[in-house]
Amino acid sequence: MHDVAVVGAGAAGLVAALRAAELGAGVVLLEKNRRAGVKILMSGGTRCNITQATDNRGIVAAYGPPGRFLHSALAALGVQETVRLFEAEGVATKVEETGKVFPVSNRAADVLDALLRRLERSGARLRLEEPLRELAAEPGGFRLTTAKGELRARRVILTTGGQSYPGSGTTGDGYALAARLGHTIVPPRPALVPITVRAAWVAELRGVTLPDAGVRVMEGARELARRRGSLLFAHFGLSGPAALDVSRVVSGHPAPASLEVELDLVPGVKEPELDERVRVDSAAEGKRLLAAVLAAWVPRRLVEAVLVLAGLAADRRSAALSRAERGRLVAALKRLRVPVTGTLGFGRAEVTAGGIALNEVDSRTMESKIVPGLYLAGEVLDLDGPIGGYNFQAAWSTGWLAGTKAAAPRSAELSPPGGV
Repeated sequence: MHDVAVVGAGAAGLVAALRAAELGAGVVLLEKNRRAGVKILMSGGTRCNITQATDNRGIVAAYGPPGRFLHSALAALGVQETVRLFEAEGVATKVEETGKVFPVSNRAADVLDALLRRLERSGARLRLEEPLRELAAEPGGFRLTTAKGELRARRVILTTGGQSYPGSGTTGDGYALAARLGHTIVPPRPALVPITVRAAWVAELRGVTLPDAGVRVMEGARELARRRGSLLFAHFGLSGPAALDVSRVVSGHPAPASLEVELDLVPGVKEPELDERVRVDSAAEGKRLLAAVLAAWVPRRLVEAVLVLAGLAADRRSAALSRAERGRLVAALKRLRVPVTGTLGFGRAEVTAGGIALNEVDSRTMESKIVPGLYLAGEVLDLDGPIGGYNFQAAWSTGWLAGTKAAAPRSAELSPPGGV
């Protein structure tokens, strides 16, 4: 009989297992892949965005109302403690302009290696290529049936992840296991995923990046979501942080084709001010191509597309731009509507929205309110945040708290070993 069985060796599972083992529990960590932490290796363009350079309140706020669920987890392992955890294992970190925290080496493998070293020191047993088939509660604990046999544990921590990046092994297995034990599953959908659109001109701009753009998801005149940040035009539609952050609204909508994305290509300038600047600049440089004048604000290829969408010739000279023409141009720069078709789905999603309902989990302990002794952490929960390290922080923190509470009743009173 194991004290604790952790199911899924991703971000939350690795931290949960090492934490419980460091507190003295006998821990087994089951992973269906040939190696642990596959999604960690894929994340952040193989760089692994460990967390966001903010305080715990900033993490909570980024999630909106569901962020309240993270208060206790962040109190157990906050942003600074997370950074110290990795730096204690030799992973120096850096903060980029966006607030994203990465390893100085830009190697996700260094992040995973740090966790695996600490896991090995903890004494937890990692069993690879051993998927869990059945999980049953029984007197005194749980019976776990894997592809290689049966084992028993007094407590179980379910950290099987969501359905994003299914190639990494996160295929939603934990949902069925939790549902059979009585948990409610909020229907999973892709989040932080590129948006597909129905506009040939977008495909023609593939590779064009706007460092700063406003993105709104619109259902007619109603705004469903907004974000400001970097935007990338691709052959299928829109990507980059600004598009990814609003994608959960698209994937969760019953009729995504009824939506539009509204782009503000010059978010730092208000519409009346932009109108005046276009008027002044076009009059002052009347002999130049209008596209060349506007290229001071927006990439030239994008400007040429905007001119056509505004009903102006791509090779139009700046001179004699009428008030009506200027109005159409400014509207196209500030409120450019693009019809949506959907998203690229779980195969390209960074995280999963939906999962085990939060109201069935005790946020103070990560223990199920339905099945005593069952703990839940990481992306298997109905909790997804914006791009920028927020989701990894939630995984580290909920995994740490689950490992702490599952190890033993007294473990909650113990300070983190090694100062972390």
